[in-house]
Amino acid sequence: MARNITPRKENYSQWYLDVIKAAGLADYAPVRGCMVIRPTGYAIWENVQAKFDAAFKKTGHVNAYFPLLIPDSFLRKEAEHVEGFAPECAMVTHAGGEELEEPFAVRPTSETVIGYMYSKWVQSWRDLPVLINQWCNVMRWEKRPRLFLRTSEFLWQEGHTAHETEQEAREETLRMLEVYRSIIESELAVPVIAGEKTAGERFPGAVDTYTCEAMMSDARALQAGTSHFLGQNFAHAFEIQYQDRNGELQYCWTTSWGVSTRLIGALIMTHSDDDGLIIPPRIAPVKAVILPISKSESVAENDILPKAKELSAKLDDELGGMYSQVDTDFHMRPGDRFFTHLQKGVPLRLELGEKDIASGTVRLVRRDTGEKLDVQADAVIPAVKNILADIQANMFARAKAFRDSNMHDAKSYDELKAIIAESGGFVRAYFGGTPEDEVRIREETGATPRCVLPGGDKGKCIITGNDNARLTIFAKAY
Repeated sequence: MARNITPRKENYSQWYLDVIKAAGLADYAPVRGCMVIRPTGYAIWENVQAKFDAAFKKTGHVNAYFPLLIPDSFLRKEAEHVEGFAPECAMVTHAGGEELEEPFAVRPTSETVIGYMYSKWVQSWRDLPVLINQWCNVMRWEKRPRLFLRTSEFLWQEGHTAHETEQEAREETLRMLEVYRSIIESELAVPVIAGEKTAGERFPGAVDTYTCEAMMSDARALQAGTSHFLGQNFAHAFEIQYQDRNGELQYCWTTSWGVSTRLIGALIMTHSDDDGLIIPPRIAPVKAVILPISKSESVAENDILPKAKELSAKLDDELGGMYSQVDTDFHMRPGDRFFTHLQKGVPLRLELGEKDIASGTVRLVRRDTGEKLDVQADAVIPAVKNILADIQANMFARAKAFRDSNMHDAKSYDELKAIIAESGGFVRAYFGGTPEDEVRIREETGATPRCVLPGGDKGKCIITGNDNARLTIFAKAY
């Protein structure tokens, strides 16, 4: 157990912050609620970003950029939207030494300004669909900040699309939800449940909101990504109209969807342990670290280091990209060097010492299990490839097993309250209540409806007793 990391069972919140500090992922900024993402943390975000960006482009989306400052009047055009975001908005009221005629909101999300631009660009059905994504920062004045999970400024992507028909827009909403689910599970090794948000949890201004809900290692939920069917709400507010195939004027159907640097928080809390960070190989900045080791620093540097660099070059060439890194911190003891990379979450450690060279082997040490394997030097490259694939699969399987072991069913409201209080985790129950019922549940249990499960399974609502309630996941959440 690491001395610089508080055990999870002792204080989960402090454990989380300790892991971030030990791995050098982020630090607090001088502005309250904001963070500085350090190089290792940003390298993880770059890899996550690359996976999503490639998927967006594969589905026909293109990137653009829209302004950081949004006129206050824009936010007020969609009443439900402004009501939802008003408490979180940071406003610019002065510039150039003068008070502005109209204040500007620092972008909390971009539906309004993008809606305004789409109204200028879309004239005919031939201009549709519009499939645009942007990578940017947003600001929501967070009262209870926590690194990566809730910060006043954070990085994200937001997709915004406009369509000719309701069916096309609904298909887009679910298509992007599936893109999120697929990448979060396959690349971040975080299992999620994809479903629809209840009315009380819906995005402000949306007709329907869909979500990917993940379970963290303390059995709380984390919203990992959302996709919104906006109907024609923003189209009406911003006059996004087009001439249809019959020459008549119609309003567009729009969507929006996004994931953020919150995913790094999800990664930390899903996989890491009391020794530090554990990163899935597919999004790890360094997938394998090679350590030349000798009791003599000169031997390590002059005799073993060239062989380590040669091995690193072969790994990068044959397995693709910047795959590995060579550790040259010879001034540190081997144990300290091992522990440094362990805390940073590097998936695989390759140890190359004098005895290894003499025997023609390389020692491989897995971060996820701690297993040590001595592999013949000529078999290292395929072994590394296979082990990294196994680490990725094992991390997902382990996280999924934990989630499944913390899934419960409640047949009544009293049973729901008891499970939340005693066990936590995800609780499935039939629910068909109102947003006011959701508030009551949150106040009495601390839990919220995370998502309605897909499918036609219906039953008696645990709150109202009415039939045709849908099966819903409840949990305490971040």
